[in-house]
Amino acid sequence: MSNTSQTFDFVIVGSGINSLVCAARLAIAGHKVAVIERNDRLGGCIRTDELTLPGFKHDTLSGFHPLFVSSPTYSELNNELSNAGLKYCNTPYPTGVILDDGRSLVLETNRQANIERFNSVAAGDGDAYARALASVEKDAELTFSLLGGAVWSFPTLKVLGKTFVSRGIGGLTDYFGSAIGNCRTWLEGDFNSELVRALFAPWVLHAGLGPDASMSGLMGRVMAFSLEQLGMPIVQGGSSHFVAAFEAIITSHGGEIFKGTHIDEIEVANNVAQSAVASSGLRYIGRKGIICNVAPTQLYLHLLRNASLDSGIIEQIRNYRYGRGDMQIHLALKEPLAWPDPILQKVAMLHITPGLDGVSRAVNEADCGMLPGTATIVAAQPTALDPMRAPNGKHILWIQLQELPRKIKGDAAGEITIGSDGVWTPNIRDAYVQRILQRLEKLAPNLRNALLDVKALSPTDIEKLNINLVGGDPYCGVCSLDQFMLWRPYKGVRNHRTPIKNLTHIGASTHPGPGLGGGSGFLASESLK
Repeated sequence: MSNTSQTFDFVIVGSGINSLVCAARLAIAGHKVAVIERNDRLGGCIRTDELTLPGFKHDTLSGFHPLFVSSPTYSELNNELSNAGLKYCNTPYPTGVILDDGRSLVLETNRQANIERFNSVAAGDGDAYARALASVEKDAELTFSLLGGAVWSFPTLKVLGKTFVSRGIGGLTDYFGSAIGNCRTWLEGDFNSELVRALFAPWVLHAGLGPDASMSGLMGRVMAFSLEQLGMPIVQGGSSHFVAAFEAIITSHGGEIFKGTHIDEIEVANNVAQSAVASSGLRYIGRKGIICNVAPTQLYLHLLRNASLDSGIIEQIRNYRYGRGDMQIHLALKEPLAWPDPILQKVAMLHITPGLDGVSRAVNEADCGMLPGTATIVAAQPTALDPMRAPNGKHILWIQLQELPRKIKGDAAGEITIGSDGVWTPNIRDAYVQRILQRLEKLAPNLRNALLDVKALSPTDIEKLNINLVGGDPYCGVCSLDQFMLWRPYKGVRNHRTPIKNLTHIGASTHPGPGLGGGSGFLASESLK
């Protein structure tokens, strides 16, 4: 080994959840693995910081892990992760909604309780909910094979064939016709109460969609099913323990970790990936392969800038669309917020919204470059599940705003002055934070008295933390039907292969898309083991 290169079986660039899953499984299988991260810590969007005051442990970006605890990786590595210190906290009240007029509704991890509650809100709404979840259960094998399995694979083809045999061509086309429908059609067609509609409408934002987008109806039903089945688990003590557990597994099986190392190029010879070259000049050679967990524009337009690539692929990558920006607001509180209904203090993740139309309006405003006048406020309460996140008796609130423009053209409310360059400045960020806090205070009048400190991250701040979150897009690309599954990150891609031999692409910009499930890392490692 020279002082200018190190050799491994697999070199993984980036250290988000998919990298951790991929590295752990390859290391356990006996491969010599390197994980290279440009920041001072592993984890990508998974990090815990004392952002406000000492002892207040905030998950800076992502926070909840229902997708991971239901993943094949968790089933496979549960014992090792537990031995490495990973523990989860959960609640029977995973989500709820508060309308701006104070009305509220919660969802439990108990179907019969949900049915009865929704029927009490509006006759027949509980029964409609039961039918929606029954349809998810009926189609579960096909749906989860398509959403979570390797699209170009024999197992997925086998499931499609099995469905065709049992249902016929008519049944198969009926399924896909329903699957591409939007959330508005489902909610307005099945539910009478605007409160029940408001409970589910914001959840499609967590799939990078809006309620009027194709396929948002399926995603809404799947999310409702998952919430009821899995709750909203969070890592005890902070999500950094999740990263630490994976790091322990990787290193205990011979893997090596390199932090604070920026990879500037993927070296290619004869159309075969040879090494990941750091800005320092050090080459990390991957004898069996290089795996990149980066945004597609970062991979194809920068890291592979000296490789010979098909012009058609490059054109598609140049046209790859990033989605709306995201803002995170973290509050340190001396007491829990006094919501209109005390049961709301037990809920993991609340949405504050005017309702279905309000979610749609805010999405449209953001898509048009406007700061929404009335955003959908995601207000999560980690200390309701895990008191270890704050000093004794204190609390934290984790706020996410998913309907923001990456570049600002104006303010829908006409209150905040926007510069001609459309850039997120600290003044714009702070003014928008005050808009959000004022709305929260109307629903929780003790907010100002309870507030000890606040820390906000604009879309620009978020991109600075993670260069793959282009413009502050937490989903690493629009998740519309034309940029999903078979077409993510470009048309013609086969699973996680790239046009370069021995170069694999994983992460949120690849199938199965964003989310804390580690899906692409699992699928890629399965094909490489």
